[in-house]
Amino acid sequence: MAHRAHGWRNAAAALSAAGVMTLGLGVPGASAAVEPRVDLRVLVVDDGGSAVRAIAAQLTSTGIPYTTIDLNDSARPAVTASFLSDTVNGRPRAKFQGVVLPNEAPFGSGSTEQSALETYERTYGIPQVDAYTWAHPGVGLDYTSEGGWTGSLDGRAASVTTAGKSSWFGYLDGALTFEDNAPSVQESYGYVARPRAGFTSYVDLPVPEGTGRGSLVGEYAHDGRRELVVTFAYNQHQRQFRLLARGIVEWLTQGVHLGQDRNYFAVHIDDVFAPDARWDTERNCTPGDIDCVGGGEETNPIRMTAEDAAYAAQWQRTQGFTFDMVFNAGSGEEWKSEHGGTDPLAARLLADRAQYRWINHTYTHPFLGCVQDTSTVPWTCAKNPDGSTKYMSRSEIAAQIRDNHNWAVGKGLPIDRTELVTGEHSGLRTLPQQPNDNPNLAGALADNGVKWVASDNSREPEQRAVGAALTVPRHPMNVYYNVGTEAEMTDEYNWIYTSAEDGGSGVCSTNPASTCLDAPLDPATGYDDHIVPQEARIALGHVVNNDPRPHYVHQSNLAEDRILYPVVDQVLADYRALFADNTPVQNLSQKAIGTEFQRRAAWRTAVANNKITAYRIGNTVTVSAPSGTQIPVTAPEGTRQQQVLGTTTFGTSYAGLRSAWAARGALQSALTLKLP
Repeated sequence: MAHRAHGWRNAAAALSAAGVMTLGLGVPGASAAVEPRVDLRVLVVDDGGSAVRAIAAQLTSTGIPYTTIDLNDSARPAVTASFLSDTVNGRPRAKFQGVVLPNEAPFGSGSTEQSALETYERTYGIPQVDAYTWAHPGVGLDYTSEGGWTGSLDGRAASVTTAGKSSWFGYLDGALTFEDNAPSVQESYGYVARPRAGFTSYVDLPVPEGTGRGSLVGEYAHDGRRELVVTFAYNQHQRQFRLLARGIVEWLTQGVHLGQDRNYFAVHIDDVFAPDARWDTERNCTPGDIDCVGGGEETNPIRMTAEDAAYAAQWQRTQGFTFDMVFNAGSGEEWKSEHGGTDPLAARLLADRAQYRWINHTYTHPFLGCVQDTSTVPWTCAKNPDGSTKYMSRSEIAAQIRDNHNWAVGKGLPIDRTELVTGEHSGLRTLPQQPNDNPNLAGALADNGVKWVASDNSREPEQRAVGAALTVPRHPMNVYYNVGTEAEMTDEYNWIYTSAEDGGSGVCSTNPASTCLDAPLDPATGYDDHIVPQEARIALGHVVNNDPRPHYVHQSNLAEDRILYPVVDQVLADYRALFADNTPVQNLSQKAIGTEFQRRAAWRTAVANNKITAYRIGNTVTVSAPSGTQIPVTAPEGTRQQQVLGTTTFGTSYAGLRSAWAARGALQSALTLKLP
């Protein structure tokens, strides 16, 4: 967006006119005898508070290198002129492109360290974020007693101002509401205050119990420096911070930095073509499951119909969103043979094959780990005569993968053989019974060319190697595999999240990671009134956290009451209400998600090992990295990448900037970008 470049020039011109730039800003429009080098690294001064930690988490997630000064560490380095800057090959160097502080003067106003930092910011035009401070004239705001307000912000509606929309917060549609998840608990506190001269508000809200509007986030230009002043408390998980985090970081870096941040949402539909067992609302378990004791066979399983498949295809077209169909062809063939040799569901899905992404889920969905001994509850791993664990063989696993893939190829499905989701993520370690991967799994994956195998994020949130393959962690959604109706879903939810005294299992009382409902949900209304908004809120939290992990549910959730749709509809509706059209949700394949994780891990390692050198001199960004390294970079619209001969357009457009995983060109020693 052109206005961003103009914003730099205006800021630089204003500072130059004030006579405070002795060396130049290192941004477009700066004028100086020697243009300084500004390293693409951020300084974070940490007081242990949640606000600074939240911004640091955003820097980490984005991939921006930063150095931390721990104010609670008596052995920390002193902030001096030499700590902040030096000279490289005769050129002045600013070691940090931006500074994050817990407040406007954490070292003490007038102290040696505070003075050194302020001089550094003036000299090199370095922006400063005041992560959380109170409203007072020292940060360009009136006291709240002068027409402002102080108190809880829970549930209050704020807006991005015109100035915010035309600059660093233009990726938002404008309105955002502070979370109020627990009415009895104060979740966010803030100062709503009127701006003074030199202050530009970016996010504000109507003054409660007063008139006019007061700022919550804004820029204070004074004394040759610029501060982004935030006057509400937050942590890294709260939605209001997650929505504003991108803009805070882009303001801090002026839209030129290492790393990139996007919003991702993918939904895997497991067990396609197969039936799923049904929850027994009387026995509070699922007949057919090995932990459902007391006899009774699986009855009336849940399976999509042709009408459900047609609805799914139409829903995708309406929403502009693609499901990943994770399928078990052999289970479908078994169903077909048991029902007269025809399968309208399969016929409908195959007719619409091009509208979905397809992922191999093995032919008949067996457990690919240890052989399960179900004579006890919970089950255990069967043993060989020598006492070792008995595992499914490599040939059996390979056949399950191969047969499903071959069926798909024969039916013309657009399938990538490198992607796999095993049934129940089996084959991978399963605690407590199976603490290690099936040793035969890696070989079977290699036999079939599998490079990306799904894992359960609730068990293994990080990507790891399985032989030559890498895992792709998936978020489980609280939309259960064994329910087809809202009433069944609510019944099982009540069993899990209700205390024993209220008729539930009581597991919510004994599990420290869980919380019990105050009272059981109404089976007639509980799904729509409680479960849908709860699950949509959780999923949207992942989407706006630069988290590419896919979510997974099951084909049963597209059948009968089609209970998945209200959740996904809510996620997409909430997202579109919050974000501008220039920030579309990214709906990636499993392979693309796995590749994103792989690149992030390699990038973190390169940064941690000091293998990256990145800096800006005027309108030129230079990044040196080991050969073959993929480098995440964000830059303004109009940025071009230097090639051996000429330049090419850099990156792809997202949230008003351009970003990409890039690499230096052939015969080049560094990645070089030319800013507009």
